[in-house]
Amino acid sequence: MGQRLSKRNQSLEEGLPQGRFSASEEAPPQYSAYQQGGLPDVRFPRADAPMGHASNECERRDSKQEGVRVSIYRTLDAVPHLEYYDNAAGRTRRSRPSLEVLRKASDDVVRNAEHAANGSRPETSEGSTCKDEGAKKKKAAGPVRFGWVTGVMIRCMLNIWGVILFLRLPWITSQAGILLTWLIICISVTVTSVTALSVSAIATNGRVSSGGTYFMISRTLGPELGGPIGLVFAFANALASALNTVGFAETIRDLLLEYNLYIVDPLNDVRIIGVITITVLLLISLAGMEWESKAQILFFIVLLVSFINYFVGTVMPPTQEKQSTGFFSYRSEILLNNLFPDWRGPEGGFFQLFAIFFPSATGILSGVNICGDLKEPETAIPKGTLMAIFYTTLSYLLISATVGACVVRDATGNINDTLLSNSSELCEGLGCSFGWNFTRCEDKGSCSFGLANNYQVINMVSGFGPLIYAGIFAATLSSALGFMVSAPKIFQCLCRDNIYPYIGFFGKGYGKNSEPLRAYILAYLIAVCFILIGQLNVIAPLISNFFLCSYALINFSCFHVSITNSPGWRPAFKYYSRWTSLFGAIISVVLMFLLTWWAALISFGLIIFLFGYLAYKKPQVNWGSSVQASTYNMALSYSVSLSGVEDHIKNFRPQCLVLTGPPHLRPALVDFVSSFTKNISLMICGNILMSDDKSGLSQRTTASLVKWLNQRKVRSFFAPISAKGLREGTCNLMQASGLGKLKPNTLFMGFKMNWQQCSPHMLEDYINTINDTFDSNYGVCILRMMDGLDITEEMLSEDNPAFEADEGTEADHSNDSDRDSGHISEKTQSDQIKTIFQNKQGKKTIDVYWISDDGGLTLLVPYLLTRRKRWNRCKVRVFIVGEQQTMEKDRQEMVSLLQRFRLDVHEVIVMTDSDRPPISKNMKRFEENIAPFRLRDEDHEQGTIHELKRLSPWKVSDKDLDALRLKSERKVRLNEIIRRNSKHAGLVIVSLPVPQSDCPSSLYMAWLDALTRGLYCPALLIRGNQQNVLTFYCQ
Repeated sequence: MGQRLSKRNQSLEEGLPQGRFSASEEAPPQYSAYQQGGLPDVRFPRADAPMGHASNECERRDSKQEGVRVSIYRTLDAVPHLEYYDNAAGRTRRSRPSLEVLRKASDDVVRNAEHAANGSRPETSEGSTCKDEGAKKKKAAGPVRFGWVTGVMIRCMLNIWGVILFLRLPWITSQAGILLTWLIICISVTVTSVTALSVSAIATNGRVSSGGTYFMISRTLGPELGGPIGLVFAFANALASALNTVGFAETIRDLLLEYNLYIVDPLNDVRIIGVITITVLLLISLAGMEWESKAQILFFIVLLVSFINYFVGTVMPPTQEKQSTGFFSYRSEILLNNLFPDWRGPEGGFFQLFAIFFPSATGILSGVNICGDLKEPETAIPKGTLMAIFYTTLSYLLISATVGACVVRDATGNINDTLLSNSSELCEGLGCSFGWNFTRCEDKGSCSFGLANNYQVINMVSGFGPLIYAGIFAATLSSALGFMVSAPKIFQCLCRDNIYPYIGFFGKGYGKNSEPLRAYILAYLIAVCFILIGQLNVIAPLISNFFLCSYALINFSCFHVSITNSPGWRPAFKYYSRWTSLFGAIISVVLMFLLTWWAALISFGLIIFLFGYLAYKKPQVNWGSSVQASTYNMALSYSVSLSGVEDHIKNFRPQCLVLTGPPHLRPALVDFVSSFTKNISLMICGNILMSDDKSGLSQRTTASLVKWLNQRKVRSFFAPISAKGLREGTCNLMQASGLGKLKPNTLFMGFKMNWQQCSPHMLEDYINTINDTFDSNYGVCILRMMDGLDITEEMLSEDNPAFEADEGTEADHSNDSDRDSGHISEKTQSDQIKTIFQNKQGKKTIDVYWISDDGGLTLLVPYLLTRRKRWNRCKVRVFIVGEQQTMEKDRQEMVSLLQRFRLDVHEVIVMTDSDRPPISKNMKRFEENIAPFRLRDEDHEQGTIHELKRLSPWKVSDKDLDALRLKSERKVRLNEIIRRNSKHAGLVIVSLPVPQSDCPSSLYMAWLDALTRGLYCPALLIRGNQQNVLTFYCQ
C-alpha cells in the first residue's frame, strides 16, 4: 500500500535534511550501553552537524532529552516515553501527537520542515534551550521524601511497639499463659501478614498517592466502599493515637503514685496528662513531616536501648526487692507454671484478651498511610512492612516467653514475706520454692505485684528502670505521633476526592508537603474525646474492630481485583495469593464478631450507611476499580450465555433503537422511550451524521452526550454513525447495534413535521426507512407532539428555558453539520430541559386505538408505561373497530382477551361509526396536503405519467388516489373519532398502517399526518412485527 503525496509535499521531503540520523556507511548508528530492564538507547548522529563538534553543550543536552527524540518513521511520531503515561498530581502530562495530526500534514509541520532545512531548530513546548534548563535548576526544593527504612519499617515498628507491649503484654501472659499468648500473637500476625501481602500487591500495581489505606481501597473497589472505609480508618487512627496517649498518661500517673503524688485523682490524672500530651504531639505534627520523622528516629533508638536493657535485666541476679515483687530470673518452675492460662476477672477470656492485644499489631499500615511522602512507595511499602512485621513479631514472642519464665503471677512486694520471717505460717504456691511466702495475698486476691497484678513488670525486670520508662515513653509517644499523622493524611485524601459533602474544608494543604492542618485539628479533637474516657482496656476493643474491618476490606480488595482478571492488574509484588487474601478477609470479619459483637455491628452499620449514601449519590469519579472489571466480566459472561438461550414470548421486551440525533436536541423523545425501558429493556440513542465530514463525532463530543444522558438519569447507550442519508444510517444502526440477544427489536423515530416543505428525496428516504425497518423484522413506533420534538431553535434563541411541549418545529433529519455534530455547551449540560414526560400525568387516560393486530406490541407499551410512577394513575382505554349489531359481543371478546393477558384495562370501547364518510371539510384539507405531490392525468399524457412516476415515485397520480381513496377516507374518519373521544387523554396510541408497495410515499405520509393531526396530547403510531409479544400460557 502506498501513500499519495502532492508535488509540493514531494519537493519538500526531497529538500529536507535527514534530521537526526544518517544512513550513510561513514556515520553508522551509535548505540549506548545496554541498561538493565530496557532496550538499548539508540542515538543517531545528526547529518547537518559536523562530526566531533562538541562546543555547543546546550544542544548536546537537548539531544539527550527524550522530548526531542523522534521515531524513524516520521519526525512527528513520538518515541515511547514515561511522561506520556504520567498522571501525577500537579504535573502536566505530555501529549503524544494525535492520529489526526499524524495522518495529515499541517502548516506547523511545513514550518518545522523549513526550519530544519535552514539549519535552525524550531521552538518546542518542552523548552529545550539552555535558558529553560537554568530555570529548572533554580526551581525550589521539592517536598521531603522518605525511603523504606525511615518511612516504612521504622515507622511501622514504632507503631507496633506501642503501649500494649510494655503495659499489657506481661498481664496478658499471666492470664492466657505463654502458649495461648503465643497463639494470640500468631493469630494477630497471621491477619497482619496476609494483609501486608495484600497491601504490597495493591501498592505495587501502579503509583500510590497520598491517602494510604483509603486510597488503595477506593481505587481498587471504587468510591462506594473506599469512602466508608476511609472515614472509618481515619477515625480508627485518631482512636489509636488516643489509646497510646492514655498508655503514656498511665505510666506518668504510676510514677507519681510511687512518690505519693497526684494532681486530682488517679482517673482524672490520666485525663489531664493525656490532653496535655496529645496537645504537644499536635504541635510536633504541625511542625511538618521532617520534624516528625526526626522525632521518630529518636524514639526508635530509645526503644532499642530499652529492649537491650530489659533482656540484660532478665539474666541479672535478682535483688531481694525484685524477688519480693515476683522476679526470680529464669526458672524452669516459673516457665512451666506460666505455660497455661489462669483466667481472672471479667476480662479473663481468650477473645477478651485478644481484643486488648490486637491494637498492638495495627501499626502495619503506618507506612502506607503516608505513602504520598515516600520516595518509591511501590518498593518501600512491601519491603518495609514485611520487615517490620518480622522483627516486631520476634520481639513480642521473646518478651512474652522471657517474662513468663522469670516472674510469678502473684507477689506482695513486701520484703518481709520471706519464709525465714514467716516460718510459722502455711506456705502454698510457687513462691515457696524460692523462699517467699505469697500465700496470704493469693488467698485474698489482694496481691499488688506479679504478672497478673502489676502493669509495670517490664520496668521491674529490667537492669535499669528509668530506661524502660524511656522506652515506654518512646513507644507510646511514637505510636501516638504516628497515628496522629496518619489520620489527617487519610482524611485529607478523602476530602480532596469530594465524594462526601461538607468535608472539603478539611482537605486544604499547607506548605511544600501540603500538610492538612485543619484535618490535624479535627483528629486532635477526636483523640481528646476518647482520652477523656481514661481507661485503656475500654478503648482497645473499639480500635480492634475498626482496624479488623479495614483489614477485611483490604484483603477483599486484593481478592476481588485478582479474580476479575483485569489486564490492568499487574502487581510487581508476586508473593501473594487471591485465596490467602480471601482467607484474611474472612478471618478478620469472624474475629470482629468474636471479640466485641456489638462494636462489630456498629462498625458494619456505619459502613453500610455510608455505602448506601454513596451508592445513591453515585460520585462522578472513574478510578478503574475492580468493581468495573467485575461488572464487565459479568456482563460479558451473561451476554454470551444468553446467546445460547432461545427467545420466549414471556420474556419479550421492547428493545428500542431511538433515532434521536444528538439526544439533547430531542429530549421529549428520549424521555418518552426511557419512561418504559429504564431498568427493563435495552435503549440505544442513534445519531446519524449526514455531513460531508467523515471524521464523525469526536470522542469529547460523544462523551458530553453520554454525560447528558447520565445527568438526565436515562439508562441508554449512545451510538453515532456516519451515513449519506437517514435510510442508510438506520440500516447500518439496525445491523450493527446490540450484542447477542441484547439487540434492538423496535425502532423509535420522531414524526416528520416538515414533510411538505422538505426535499421529496428526503421524504422518500423517510418512508423507505420505515419499509426497511419492517424488512428487518423490527417493530416501528413514531412519536408526534403538537409542536414537534426538535428544540434546536429554542436552544439557539434561549426563549424556552423549560421546554414543556411549547414552541418548536421538527426539523429534518439531515440538518447542518454544526447541529449534527452534537456539540453541547456546559450550560446545556447543567440546565436540563424539562419535558412533559418528566411530569406526573395524574388521572389522565391512555387511549389505545387497536385497529390492527400486530402481535400485542400496541398493548404492551401502555402496560409498561402504567408500571411507572409518573403514569400509574392513568387509566388505559382500548378502542376497537366493530359493528353496531355485534358491538356487545365484540366488546366482551376483547375484555376476555385482555383478562387472559392479565392487562389492567379500564374500559373497552367499540367504534361502530368508523365506516362513515369523513366530514367534507376534513377531506378537503387532506387533499390540499397532497396537492403539491399530485400528478394529474389531464396535464400529462399516459406515457409521460409513467415516466414521471418512475423518476419521481413520491408523486401521486389520479389512478393512485382513486385506488386508495377509501383507505384515505378511513384515516381521516379515524382522526375525527380520535379527536372526539380523546380530548383529555394524556397519550394517544394508534396502530400504524403498514406502507404498501403501491402507495406513494407522499400519500402514506399524508395518512400518518391525517391520523394524528389536531391532537393536543402526544400521539404514538405503533406497529409490531406481526409476531406475538403477549401470551396467556405458562410455557
